[in-house]
Amino acid sequence: MAHHNTVFSQLLKFIPRHEFETLAKQHHQGGKLRKLSRWSQFIALGLGQLSGRISLRDIVSNISVQSSKLYHLGVNTVSRSSLARVNEQQPHTLYEALFNKLLSRCQGQAPKHGFRFKNKLYSLDASTIDLCLSVFPWAKFRTTKGAVKLHVGLDHSGYLPTFMTVTDGKTHDVTVGRTLKLPKQSIVVFDRGYTDYKWYKLLNDNGIFFVTRQKSNASYEVIERRPVSKAQGLTSDQTIIIKGTKAGDCPVPLRRIGYRDPETGKHYVFLTNNFKLAAKTIADIYKARWQIELFFKWVKQNLKIKTFLGTSKNAVLTQIWVAMCMYLLLAYIKFCSRLSLSFQQILRLLQLNLFERRDLMCLLKGDPPAPSNRHLQTQLQFS
Repeated sequence: MAHHNTVFSQLLKFIPRHEFETLAKQHHQGGKLRKLSRWSQFIALGLGQLSGRISLRDIVSNISVQSSKLYHLGVNTVSRSSLARVNEQQPHTLYEALFNKLLSRCQGQAPKHGFRFKNKLYSLDASTIDLCLSVFPWAKFRTTKGAVKLHVGLDHSGYLPTFMTVTDGKTHDVTVGRTLKLPKQSIVVFDRGYTDYKWYKLLNDNGIFFVTRQKSNASYEVIERRPVSKAQGLTSDQTIIIKGTKAGDCPVPLRRIGYRDPETGKHYVFLTNNFKLAAKTIADIYKARWQIELFFKWVKQNLKIKTFLGTSKNAVLTQIWVAMCMYLLLAYIKFCSRLSLSFQQILRLLQLNLFERRDLMCLLKGDPPAPSNRHLQTQLQFS
């Protein structure tokens, strides 16, 4: 019978140990760690994310129970005090750098988006993570409330969080949006929270297409009208220029498209600087923005980024970035397996089998486990 390491050990093989140690040296602070390495920290926090552990004590107890299977993970037992200290003191930037390494690997395996055009497609949005102000005083958001904000640019090729940053809760969405370095000819879609006519002009000048919704109080002048297919739900397709006090911020012509959703009857008005794609395609692009809402929902429901294992800013950011690294690991094995399993199904399979000695890909394919040697010996004794 073929020997297999644990499923968790096989999963971690997608992160070359030498690459991790190189990053760990680059993102080290203070003296040499004596009791707990950064690799052991990553193993502990990653296990906490995948197995749904709710506290440091819970993580440490889980690792202790599996002590006989830690050899192939490259770790020993972990103490609660050491893990808490490293979470607080060692820079979270290690896991941000690891996230970027994993992202690059995932992008090489990711499937294309479902549209016929070849332009890259991104959705921008941000999600607020509420914190208790009395426990996290550094995260002041409002008078009695604390928060951090997770800003994501989701690549629709594989639904990967290609652009990601964590800020305080007060940072406006468009402030982060302006800092993104999007590739030329890409299409970026965002909601009305990113309305900034100066940014629209900057995107246009940089050869980047955008799709968004127009504010109801926007002042504009129609300079051209095009025929539309009402059977597709389209109500208008116009070329406009911005008027009023914001006219100087975006003097370039924009395309205004009206669309009524046949399912809900709700009317939408979109703005874009793309005059080549069909009006219905523009509407479909904005509809696809819902994927980033699903991304935030999935991450908050399935990974531990709402309750935290430490109270310092570094501990919180460490936990968030490790969670996102785990998301990319799930994405990578999904792309490599070429199976139709959802992220939810993959995570559930891993949770139930993390320390089982089974082939990872056979597990994902649903192949039955091979009989153990003890079971074979029992069969031979009774034959």
